This record gives sequence, C-alpha cells and structure tokens, in this order.
Amino acid sequence: MVLRVLLFASLRERSGWGERSLPFTSGVSTAREVWNQLDLGPLEGISIAVNQELVGANQPLQAGDELAFLPPFTGG
Repeated sequence: MVLRVLLFASLRERSGWGERSLPFTSGVSTAREVWNQLDLGPLEGISIAVNQELVGANQPLQAGDELAFLPPFTGG
C-alpha cells in the first residue's frame, strides 16, 4: 500500500516534484514523519492536509491516504 504525497507552490518548485507515491510503512505513521523523510527543511508555517482536510503535523496516516503539504499563503 502507498501514500499519495502532494507538494504545492514553492514546495513543488524547491523539491522539483509535485506528486509522489510513497510506500506506506509502519515506521512512518504521521504527517510529520513523512515530512522529515522528505527532508525539505523545517515544517514551521507549512499547512498539512490529509484527504483534503487540514490537519495537524501529528495526524496519524493510513495506507491509501492523500497527504498534501502547502506553503504559507499570501494575498488578499
């Protein structure tokens, strides 16, 4: 089973990819752990959504989830 991981805006530009399927392992069970595995810098200010609902960094994940990381938004 896999997790579908999405990066948006500047995160996508910085990483060079916007979507990946990662193997779901019992050792990586929260959004924070996936972020740390991706090694994209500090999590501060990044919004997280699981299955299109905003959640906290310690949100438990399940195989098949869609996990999205969104940089801070600006504008009006």
